[in-house]
Amino acid sequence: MMKRVIVVDQGTTGTKSYTLDIEGHFSLCHSAAQHQIYPQPGWVEQDPEELLQNVLECIEAAGDAHAIGIDNQGETVIAWDSVSGMPIYNAIVWQDQRTLNCIKRLKADGAEELTLERAGLPLDPYFSASKLRWLMDHAPGAKKLLKEGRLRLGTSESFFLYRLTGAYVTDVTTASRTSLMNLRTCTWDPDLCHLFRIPIEILPEIHPTTDYFGSLKLGGRDIPIVSSVVDQQAALFGHGCYENGQGKVTIGTGAFALVNAGGKLHSDRASGVLSTVAWQVNGEEVVYAVDGGVYTAGSAVTWMKNLGLFEDLSEIDHFEEPPAISRALVFVPALSGLACPYWDRSAVGLWLGMGLDTTKADLCQAVLEGIALRTAQVLDAIFTLTGKHQRLSVDGGLTNNPYFCQFLADVTQREFVVPASPDITSLGTGRFALLGSGLAKTIPDLPEASPPKTVLSPTKDLSQFRSLFEEAVKRCRNWKVPKSFGG
Repeated sequence: MMKRVIVVDQGTTGTKSYTLDIEGHFSLCHSAAQHQIYPQPGWVEQDPEELLQNVLECIEAAGDAHAIGIDNQGETVIAWDSVSGMPIYNAIVWQDQRTLNCIKRLKADGAEELTLERAGLPLDPYFSASKLRWLMDHAPGAKKLLKEGRLRLGTSESFFLYRLTGAYVTDVTTASRTSLMNLRTCTWDPDLCHLFRIPIEILPEIHPTTDYFGSLKLGGRDIPIVSSVVDQQAALFGHGCYENGQGKVTIGTGAFALVNAGGKLHSDRASGVLSTVAWQVNGEEVVYAVDGGVYTAGSAVTWMKNLGLFEDLSEIDHFEEPPAISRALVFVPALSGLACPYWDRSAVGLWLGMGLDTTKADLCQAVLEGIALRTAQVLDAIFTLTGKHQRLSVDGGLTNNPYFCQFLADVTQREFVVPASPDITSLGTGRFALLGSGLAKTIPDLPEASPPKTVLSPTKDLSQFRSLFEEAVKRCRNWKVPKSFGG
């Protein structure tokens, strides 16, 4: 039997598979892009069958293996019929904002106190619960299926696992992103389920990060799925942040910082920082993390490319002019609102300081700086809560942009380590799978994770510009459309 595992990285914009063996050989096998669907402004969907087909293609392309590990998008949700296994509506993606009015009503009723206390999460459309409720109310046939006991409702990986193995399960990290799980007990919370009017009995069973999630037939034999995890937690594990105080920033579609908090569950609500589950391995105690995110990072770069501000990524690797913010040109990347520490979906994307002499390059420069400055705000909130960190690693697509990386180091006045492997999320998922399969008894020390490829150090102090950015953030939060607009 081959002493290797298959890793499936099911991300927002694509699905990839890798193999990882106990010697540390880590190889990409297959990659498949997937479509985003935008039915209305603020709505973001995907085709569940396309996602599942991509997962299957990626697994099959990897060949034979001892076991499989899967990481997922986190807060993306799907509803399906338990008898046919067919989805009854598109997947609602984590970026979706359709439940904003529902969230506003719950906040007005004082419900956020409960979600913060039990789930560690503020009320926001980002998290799964309100999207799950929307599916119950609006997906065709959902009410009938619920009455017949056939409705299945879960995060995206629970749908994949159901179709691949027949098991109706989720893992503790993904459940911690729903606003329905009690962080202390790691079980579905009856009061939270009642708040969102979701029957607790139709939710999947919660398992540890490494566990038996069922088997699928591959190459004539049954291959067990032995780990399931949210992509951000997988990245934390992939970075080797096993100890309390070690942290990472992943700058992909969004930017997400996660810091290992050990066995401590932080509950400082004023910080805007979230508490979440980092992982639970092989039945051991739960490891917690603190978490903060920026909704729009790499997606802002894609957005400005679609606007025609640049054609090739090499055009925005460097700029001839000084930092845009030093010339009073500022961009706030609140294109989907503001996450940590504000949690303000009413905030809007904003350029300030443009003039007739402003160029496309200036605008691109300001966008990159805005993403870095928002990331700095998140890191500040986390550092204020958790104190000094032993290390901070960074990965994601934007780490390939030299200007962005240097500006981030200069504006935060911190060093960042970029690991050798560019596929750090998948590497973490593979480590979980090696542990869950029994091929590794302790966390494997894999050569792909060290030595670091790059250490980013500050070359100048740009921290003084953060106060100007704070002022721009205030502006983007105060934009209100008059009620009389449009008559």
